[in-house]
Amino acid sequence: MKTQYSLLLLLLLLGFTQCKSPAAKPDRISDEALMDTLQRRTFNYFWEGAEPNSGLACERIHIDGIYPEDDQNVVTTGGSGFGIMAVLAGIDRGYVTREEGLARMERIVSFLETADRFHGAYPHWWFGDTGRVKPFGQKDNGGDLVETAFLMQGLLAVHQYYINGSPAEQALAGRIDTLWREVDWNFYRRNDQNVLYWHWSPEYGWEMNFPVHGYNECLIMYILAAASPTHSIPATVYHEGWAEKGAIIDPHKVED
Repeated sequence: MKTQYSLLLLLLLLGFTQCKSPAAKPDRISDEALMDTLQRRTFNYFWEGAEPNSGLACERIHIDGIYPEDDQNVVTTGGSGFGIMAVLAGIDRGYVTREEGLARMERIVSFLETADRFHGAYPHWWFGDTGRVKPFGQKDNGGDLVETAFLMQGLLAVHQYYINGSPAEQALAGRIDTLWREVDWNFYRRNDQNVLYWHWSPEYGWEMNFPVHGYNECLIMYILAAASPTHSIPATVYHEGWAEKGAIIDPHKVED
């Protein structure tokens, strides 16, 4: 995702600015200060650069702060999951007050409660001002289970952060729990196959035809699908779909 690439560039640039000659060793910052700098700048990217209505991560933020016309208000699902965790770290480190952080999280959850979903799964992109899906491609205009998993891991982190907090924080944790329980992971097995499919479209059905096998960045999708309290997948889906009956350990070509 482009949001992740932006963060990688940020970290690289930060690394260059911290490089000193051997003679300048006494001026190097501490590990704690470096961590704080990294977290603060990452936090600022998602806090200050959030799409105004949804509070979620924009698909693109140009360095001059100007959005191309075709990117206006477009927010990214998976990138928002990582952004939510960055904001959570900022709240905990005191970059904003706990009240300010809660207000942002409430805005995010309120958007997600009414935004387009497809059997509980979110699309790759939305228009942040309306919550309507923005197709990632012609046939990729419905549920994206991988991006949904990235988003859900961020939301579940917020849930655990707030579950024993103030009444308002506990109430938000409850709303997040509802969103989590409504993701129908089993639907994305495509007629009870022992594998999870990446996409489903209300217009094109399963035509994207992308069963997800490991090993890759999609492991979190299988973990969350197995952990769901309402739509948990059987263990065979992991062992046959993700691990390919043990073939995952050797170089091989996936046959579908």
